[in-house]
Amino acid sequence: MDDDGLVVALHGEIDHDVKDLLSMSLLSEDGTTTTRIMAALGDVTFMDSSGINAFVTVHRRANAAQGRLRIAGAQEPVVRLLHMVGIDEITDCHPLVEQGLNA
Repeated sequence: MDDDGLVVALHGEIDHDVKDLLSMSLLSEDGTTTTRIMAALGDVTFMDSSGINAFVTVHRRANAAQGRLRIAGAQEPVVRLLHMVGIDEITDCHPLVEQGLNA
């Protein structure tokens, strides 16, 4: 990832209790975003609709800034959720973090 990119490694459960922290981690204080963002989900064990909504918001803001959000390294239960709600159709999802970094 080049200099204008942000890689955020997430851990644990992404739910209502951490949705604001997730958004703050991916967006700047003024609500804007860097051009390129990658969320590394290898250590995320659970995600609910709060996490999905946060990723959709970040995706939209990144696109508005002519950038993109990438998701990589998710465990199978999270991959199923991403696929079920169609996140993998609006943003790049990679099985390995290294693939996301090199895409």
